[in-house]
Amino acid sequence: MKILVPLKRTADPDNANKIKIAAGGAKIVTDGLEPKINPFDEYAVEAALRLTENAKTRVAGDKVTIVSFGPKEAATNIRTALAMGADDGLLFHADDEALDGDLVARALAKVVETQKPDLVILGKQAVDGDSNQVGQILAELLQWPSATFAMSIELAKDKKSVIVGREVDGGVVKLKLELPAVITVDLRIVAPKSVVNNVTPATHVYSDGARYAPLPMIIKAKTKPIAEAPIASLGLDATLKSKYHTFELPPARKAGKKVKDVAELVGLLKSEAKVL
Repeated sequence: MKILVPLKRTADPDNANKIKIAAGGAKIVTDGLEPKINPFDEYAVEAALRLTENAKTRVAGDKVTIVSFGPKEAATNIRTALAMGADDGLLFHADDEALDGDLVARALAKVVETQKPDLVILGKQAVDGDSNQVGQILAELLQWPSATFAMSIELAKDKKSVIVGREVDGGVVKLKLELPAVITVDLRIVAPKSVVNNVTPATHVYSDGARYAPLPMIIKAKTKPIAEAPIASLGLDATLKSKYHTFELPPARKAGKKVKDVAELVGLLKSEAKVL
């Protein structure tokens, strides 16, 4: 089984309060923030690894390939995924300002044509743009079945289908997808029992969250191959369908007030906050 995991390099979301807006609102400035793997994409890497291993041992013949579109420095983030256990990487050089969800999806469709994966697993969205478009557009371009916001995945014993659990307001909806397919994952996909491949013993319990790479895996990752090429090599029309025109920070929050009792609180909620 072969799984392709798209990965985006984003500014550290834990320090999002430190971003600045360039003069005139032209762009968001993230200077000084550590670039990390988009968290939802990291969850996708973890899900792919759990699908292709017997506890902590890779199933013979299975493969996880990472693909990213971004600056040359994104190779460092691909190495992080390789240290987690992925097998190889693809990096297509591009400036973030020259990409949108549609172009990335079209680029991924080209990569799928050559890589021929059985499954594409990616994060439900990137924490910088938050557009939540790539997985859905990719599935449409490929004409593959898809499931979004996955909280669980169960791979059939014959590896020809998956059952995906999607959390909705009324509970969990389960969808059966025939492979090949596209799945976008939510944060609950890295719960201890969220991924089942019918190979790993039912008694094995994963840690909650994406794995940390041990030192031997970090060293090994340095020898794993990353093929690099300009995104133009995919032969795409690079015209963007969406553009950001201006940015502005949200207004500063007003200082809170102390009240002497519930009656005063209710009065302020009515007269000032106007939420009652």
